[in-house]
Amino acid sequence: MLSSRLVSLAFVLLISPLVAFGQLKYVAPPDPKKPDYSATPMQDWEKKFADFKFFTYEKEGHVLPFRFHQPDALVPGQKYPLVVFFHGLGERGADNRLQFFRFRDTVAFWEKYPCFVLAAQCFAHTEPGRGDGSDLWVNTGFGATSHTMAADPTWPLKMAMELIDRCISLYPVDTRRVYITGLSMGGYATWEVLQREGGKFAAAMPVCGGADLAFAGKIAPIPLWIFHGAVDTTVPPSRSRDMVEALKAAGGHPKYTEFPGVAHGAWSPAYSDPAIWDWLFSQHK
Repeated sequence: MLSSRLVSLAFVLLISPLVAFGQLKYVAPPDPKKPDYSATPMQDWEKKFADFKFFTYEKEGHVLPFRFHQPDALVPGQKYPLVVFFHGLGERGADNRLQFFRFRDTVAFWEKYPCFVLAAQCFAHTEPGRGDGSDLWVNTGFGATSHTMAADPTWPLKMAMELIDRCISLYPVDTRRVYITGLSMGGYATWEVLQREGGKFAAAMPVCGGADLAFAGKIAPIPLWIFHGAVDTTVPPSRSRDMVEALKAAGGHPKYTEFPGVAHGAWSPAYSDPAIWDWLFSQHK
């Protein structure tokens, strides 16, 4: 009986953070569709995304929180671009808020270019390259110099791909202008979605991620702008360099920007540059 109580207490401690003065206070798991700003006030960096609506996609016992933005005034008969964003490992969770933390420096491109924006959040317990990794966007060690894509996507990535299809079917999305980008683990996700369903996208911007070189020929026709920090010690710059060379060998013409002196933070100089978003929205199928 005592051991079962200890297990129960351990579970409560796992999901309920400690508060000041050593006292315990139960904190209910966040509702990804109804953020509790009284418990966790909106941070300054979140204000940029304040009008992104809160949703969840649920299937087979899994829940994928996601945020969705649509143009302020949809013109009947008009179609709009869709931008898909994948967050990194540090932004995993179930609050449906943190996925934008490292996207906070981005230009508010949706103001200049009316578009839909989709940003899901995966709640991963495992670490890359450890365990079965079934709850990550992509299960591979970040420090590895190469990896082979698994036969099937992880459940969060599969649900995210299904969610993209649902958005395209339910909203007036211009299927000639569907774009995808992501950073770190989300950079790997960007590459893998391209490897699996590249024909869906008009352009992509993977940031400090890695790809399976065997798929370079499939991806080569897609307009790509790839970013990496030159002194990244988390994801080796060779992951991007090698893919750039493989794409060129397959007949592709990728753009590649490597930021001198930048470590694992290439997303800040990349996403804060208005020129990359001008480039992205100029691409179409």
